[in-house]
Amino acid sequence: MAQWRPLDSGAMAPPPPLVSLQAVTVLQGGQPVLQNIHLEVRRGEALRLWGPNGGGKTTLLRLLAGQVAPVAGTRTYALGGQLQRSAVQARRTLRIVGPDAEAFYLTREWVQTVRDVLLAAFEGEALNLWAAAPEALTRLETVAAQTGTAALLDRDFRTLSHGQRRRVLLAAALMPSPELLLLDEFTDGLSEGARAELGQVLTRLQASGVALVLATHRPEEAPPLPWRTVRVEGGQAREESPNPAPTSAHLSLPHATPHSPHPLVRLTNATVYRNGHRALGPLSWTWQAGQHWLVTGENGSGKSTLARLIAGELHPALGGHIERLFLTSDLLSQRRAHIGLVSAEVGIRQRRDWTGREVLASAWSGTEGFAPDLTPAQTAELAQLARTLGINDLLDRLAEGLSQGQLRRLLLARAVLHRPRLLLLDEGLDFLDAGARAAFCALLPDLVRGGTHLLVVAHRAGDALSGLTHHLHLDAGQAAWAGPLGSDSAHLQALP
Repeated sequence: MAQWRPLDSGAMAPPPPLVSLQAVTVLQGGQPVLQNIHLEVRRGEALRLWGPNGGGKTTLLRLLAGQVAPVAGTRTYALGGQLQRSAVQARRTLRIVGPDAEAFYLTREWVQTVRDVLLAAFEGEALNLWAAAPEALTRLETVAAQTGTAALLDRDFRTLSHGQRRRVLLAAALMPSPELLLLDEFTDGLSEGARAELGQVLTRLQASGVALVLATHRPEEAPPLPWRTVRVEGGQAREESPNPAPTSAHLSLPHATPHSPHPLVRLTNATVYRNGHRALGPLSWTWQAGQHWLVTGENGSGKSTLARLIAGELHPALGGHIERLFLTSDLLSQRRAHIGLVSAEVGIRQRRDWTGREVLASAWSGTEGFAPDLTPAQTAELAQLARTLGINDLLDRLAEGLSQGQLRRLLLARAVLHRPRLLLLDEGLDFLDAGARAAFCALLPDLVRGGTHLLVVAHRAGDALSGLTHHLHLDAGQAAWAGPLGSDSAHLQALP
């Protein structure tokens, strides 16, 4: 290890970059995912990474964090004022705030409270296995107040909403007082209010001298900082400012058919508890045939719980009821055959040694990761959809080796491949670049004409597709508004 020293003239030499990558190459599965990368991250700077799905952004973050090692070139750290090539200190003090960190805790078989997650992070560990030192408890109090997580400390991490989990992971990353903060699609899953609030936290951190690296498909949602922007595509990185966010092509769903005498789904006084916490309800709500619903609300308001309740992944407490009246028999096999669900939890469950083809083929059987042999017609339909969505190159790759955006493209294809009666998109367009979003949305009018009904959980006005007919706004698990959706943004702005 070495330290930088004053120049002979008495002036202090400029500090070296926190991380320096020189001609670095990274392999995954024997194939290069980053090639000849030259990049420096300097103290207190704001660096923004953008580019298409699968371009290498997340791998670059993992390289900076010390989670993967280069096979060629040099990676040098100056953390704590010491120059070194070892990634040990980086592994202890740098965390990536993103979906992969969520997946680690969501796949544990035991309770990890938010307090556990934060105290473990203070020690540079993933799990909290010992009594906390006084300095750790002091830091916990400071960070919880800074990130608005104090009320969540005793909650099981697995029972939090997507946005709440993102907030907790930011708090965990701050526990060791890092010099560098790494953010992967940080704004996905956050309500507009949460984006603004946590954006202010990031602004204060950067002003205090903490460097930020943000990988995003939505650079326009980054807080207003003096960003240096790097495009990552095809394993290459170059400085290039993002183009203005493209205006989404106007997509209008076909006109709703007249309501049938019988509803599709009916909730009666339904309440869902998770880890002793009321996550939804009591809620009485009816989804009629011909209706396409937008569901909104702040993080933790119960939106994802509602989607999972409709899909049959969660169940109402005693005294509440859910009826899926579009099914001839409300069995698990029937629900899976007639409902398509895309959510963060579904993505996490796919992180196995399953190929993209196996992920898609499981749509008809309602299983995950395996399926009976397909009929010739099913095989042809799978191939046609893969061509339409441009995911042929993902069919023979393992799900665990895909980027978040690539995996989400597979899950969206899986959700519509069997032409479900209900399609539930819980922040379903997260992690997608603009081209992938447009390709998927182009499928929806034909699905609707074939009888599919949509429920879209969204935080962004741009994800509320034109043609949705009704709006449910949740507040603390209950319906603050339920009725026809207005034709303009004034309706959304006037929400309770």
